[in-house]
Amino acid sequence: SSGINAEWPLRPGIFGGDIKSHFLIFGDNEHEAHADLMAVFRKVSKGSAGKLVHVYVNSGKADNGRILEFFGIKKEDGQVTRIIQLGEGVDKYAPDFTDLTEENLAKFASDYLSGNLKKHLNSEEIPEDWDALPVKVLVGKNFEAVAFDETKDVLVEFYAPWCGHCKQLTPIWDELGEKYKDHESIVIAKMDSTANEVADVTVKGFPTLKFFPKESGKKVVDYSGGRTLEDFVAFLDGDHDAEAEDDKADEDDADHDEL
Repeated sequence: SSGINAEWPLRPGIFGGDIKSHFLIFGDNEHEAHADLMAVFRKVSKGSAGKLVHVYVNSGKADNGRILEFFGIKKEDGQVTRIIQLGEGVDKYAPDFTDLTEENLAKFASDYLSGNLKKHLNSEEIPEDWDALPVKVLVGKNFEAVAFDETKDVLVEFYAPWCGHCKQLTPIWDELGEKYKDHESIVIAKMDSTANEVADVTVKGFPTLKFFPKESGKKVVDYSGGRTLEDFVAFLDGDHDAEAEDDKADEDDADHDEL
């Protein structure tokens, strides 16, 4: 796929093609260096045509706000690049440079294609008061230490700030946190998945609820039970069958989640 696609991901079929790796440049069309950057990107795209889909995203366009949020990029960041691989989720790769020269961009593409890049995971900074309230606030940077604590059973809500079903769940989740705030081994937590990502968890819709049992060697269980306070308490206090929960989640359609 040579040339630049300028309306990702709105152009029909851009996700449906055979090439699942997309090379993205974010920039504002009004920026004085816009034409120069596009000329460089067009030149670089010829070197990886047929291996990468090359995409330009106008960060100055209001309609692209959700795309920028997904990548953890702000319009003020200026000209930025990412490579993504589409699979079960979306793997993101970020460069170790900020200057979008022809040499840097060409090397970024070739490093990706030769498998030399590590996945980029978005994370907010750890809030100073992350554990001040009964529901603990997780971000990418403290997730592992809390969720995979071998001495704790941890139930996590992965949410999006704009998600209506998440807002409906909030008072129940807060009540659940209150109930277990002094419990020696049960932790109730939440993470904004629009701003934070973790390697071991794929979030496909909101809210996604996952259980991280203690002494399980980093086991992740999809919670697919009911969403009343009583349901959660029965799950946490009962002798829950993690394997059965996991199997049920695989079969479940989760029709009340939002993508």
